Amino acid sequence: MPDSPNAARSGHPQPPDAAGAHVHKSEDRRGILQKIAEFIHPGPDSKEELMETLAEAEDNQVIGAESRAMLEGVLRITDMTAGDVMVAAPRMDLINIDAPFDELLHLVIDTSHSRFPVYENDRENIIGILMAKDLLKLQRAPELNLRALLRPAVFVPESKKLNDLLREFKGNRNHLAIVIDEFGRTAGLITIEDVLEEIVGEIEDEFDDHATEGDIYALADKTYRVSGDTPIERVEESFAVDLKTRDGEEATEEFDTIGGLIAHEIGHVPKRGERCELAGLQFVVLHTKGGAVKWFKVSPATPLQASKA
Repeated sequence: MPDSPNAARSGHPQPPDAAGAHVHKSEDRRGILQKIAEFIHPGPDSKEELMETLAEAEDNQVIGAESRAMLEGVLRITDMTAGDVMVAAPRMDLINIDAPFDELLHLVIDTSHSRFPVYENDRENIIGILMAKDLLKLQRAPELNLRALLRPAVFVPESKKLNDLLREFKGNRNHLAIVIDEFGRTAGLITIEDVLEEIVGEIEDEFDDHATEGDIYALADKTYRVSGDTPIERVEESFAVDLKTRDGEEATEEFDTIGGLIAHEIGHVPKRGERCELAGLQFVVLHTKGGAVKWFKVSPATPLQASKA
């Protein structure tokens, strides 16, 4: 009979409820084993413990050093804000809406940025963002109004968490935001690159392909872009100057790179926009990273500049 208690022993298929009970018991068993494993090897209870776990994973060759650094970067940005990594307002490269085209072009060439905040009348009055590539439209059609090329500016508070900001950058496809302080004033700017560098480390641009050896690039305005780690000997050879002689005497300090030499001449960690004249050349700091100069703009010093030195 179908409902006979001996049906399970007769070789016939078990009723659904019996099979269900069998599966349920297996699931319970796996749950117990998992609980035992967690009791013996409990998971991290804090971010610090998770960092230690990542270090152990690297030591045990479960993950590589780069993977560990990236994962630690992901954890770090959850505690960081836009104010922690922004470019401060005095160091921002801004465009005046009323600036002539040639001035705009020189700024783009000198800084190599892809996006620029645009202001009107006052640097605090940011009215939009100009994409460098959009200047080509203005060059081909001078009758275009620069305002028509501007894109909306995104504003975020200094307290904005970096993980939230990264999510917004990805969602709205804006890669630059203006950071404002608690009083609504411009505190600085932040880009998606600034956030990503906190995770993956420094992101080098197209000028950094051979940064370990240093590079010198000729610019359209007959000046030069020189990387801070360029060997001094290469700069001397390229510009036919002697950077190791001061007032007819050999310098006592020894430096390997032009960045180290200029930092010594300035007397402190160089900041963007600072200038130094040496051996008839004017060095302008274009970009710094981690206290070191990444790029200089180099041009011959004029007689007027030499007289002021």
